[in-house]
Amino acid sequence: MATHAPPVWNRWNLLASPAFATLAPLLEQLPDDHFPTLAQLNRMCDGHEVVSGGGVPVEFVPQEAKTDEPYETRVYSRGKVLTRSSNWHDLFNALVWITFPRSKAALNRHHYKEMLAHQGEGKRGAPRTEGGSRGGARTEGESRGTPRTEGGSRGTPRDVLTLFDESGVIVVASEPELAALLRGFEWKELFWQRRAEVMATMRFYVFGHSIYEKALQPYKGLTAKTVIFDVAQRELERPLAQQLASLDARLAKYFGDPKALEATEAYAPLPGLGIPGWTAENEDERYYDDAQHFRPGRRQEEETQADAGRQEARRGRSDDDIAPRKGRKK
Repeated sequence: MATHAPPVWNRWNLLASPAFATLAPLLEQLPDDHFPTLAQLNRMCDGHEVVSGGGVPVEFVPQEAKTDEPYETRVYSRGKVLTRSSNWHDLFNALVWITFPRSKAALNRHHYKEMLAHQGEGKRGAPRTEGGSRGGARTEGESRGTPRTEGGSRGTPRDVLTLFDESGVIVVASEPELAALLRGFEWKELFWQRRAEVMATMRFYVFGHSIYEKALQPYKGLTAKTVIFDVAQRELERPLAQQLASLDARLAKYFGDPKALEATEAYAPLPGLGIPGWTAENEDERYYDDAQHFRPGRRQEEETQADAGRQEARRGRSDDDIAPRKGRKK
């Protein structure tokens, strides 16, 4: 779901929000009085070694330069990233390219290789939506913003790549037990009962440019998909620029493993507004009691339903024991 936030530029609002903390080093370089131009974004690439999956220097180019060449192919082979003027979605995509250049290049490289491997597939039958599904609505991880005109079958690997590219968050934790609570959907215990520990020993680095766009007008149900890394506590005390460079290298390596592309379900969900500081509402314990927002996870839901079924069966047996049998004399 894309935001309908108008392109009213106020970098101070972005800098004040924890949701945009990952981009702070770049936001501080952007102009005060107007939406960043493509020329300004391209100048910011200098010194960051921002290259495509094919090793070509990345350049953010206007949407008017769009051709029939598939989006990922154009990026891979020529480094041209279509970027609409005064558009939040595309601005955040550009800033993520500059912040995590190795990881974005890795995603682009995988997209390109998958497209080559499945070239010619998917040309028959129902047309594919922009997000990749046939004839259906887009999911949380599928974008209606990034320009893409690609033939061929997407397949699971490209679904994984798109999901994280749009909705990814890198979670790091120096306490493995807290990471386990996130994977186990134990939201209230994680974000409320152990809130101080979360704030001291966990960090949430937004990667997905759709998450940034949605954070402009945050809403309950804003959900990210996570890659979780264990780190030493000293890593969290390093300057942010060093943390980001280290995470970029680690994430690029992570996506170099074919196992990372096997299933979208491997990426644990994260209710964004549960993160301390992301909304003032989560300073109230009752906020985490909303099961529609903080869902218990499929396994827990199945266990809850099974428990309810067993209780119903026990009640049924109890009713049979106390009900008078037909034909019994009083």
